[in-house]
Amino acid sequence: MSMLQEFKTFALRGNVVDMAVGIIIGAAFGKIVTSFVNDVIMPPIGVLLGGVNFRDLAIVIQQATETQAEVLIKYGAFVQTIIDFIIIAIAVFVGIKAITSMKKKEEAKPNTPPPVPEEVILLREIRDAMKK
Repeated sequence: MSMLQEFKTFALRGNVVDMAVGIIIGAAFGKIVTSFVNDVIMPPIGVLLGGVNFRDLAIVIQQATETQAEVLIKYGAFVQTIIDFIIIAIAVFVGIKAITSMKKKEEAKPNTPPPVPEEVILLREIRDAMKK
């Protein structure tokens, strides 16, 4: 089998396609969460802390010179990234918990056949009576 055929077989397998869709949706969800944190959550927190913009929070390690830019430790951006992570982790946890709950409910359903309609029962009785 040629390398191209092997790749085609691999790429078109269901699990790979599902994984690709999950990665794409995950990336889009990450952008939504980042926007939520940056545009909705952090401004009120900044106001509560006296009008501080978290992105601007940094420690200057070395001042800028004519030949070199300022060297900073941007801990404000790091705090925002941690908040992003926490929100994504909570969302994933809730999603997995919901899926697990649905699977448990589905497994708990007994596999009993549906009740036989009364007409069918009567027809069977008539059939059995005619055989006798």
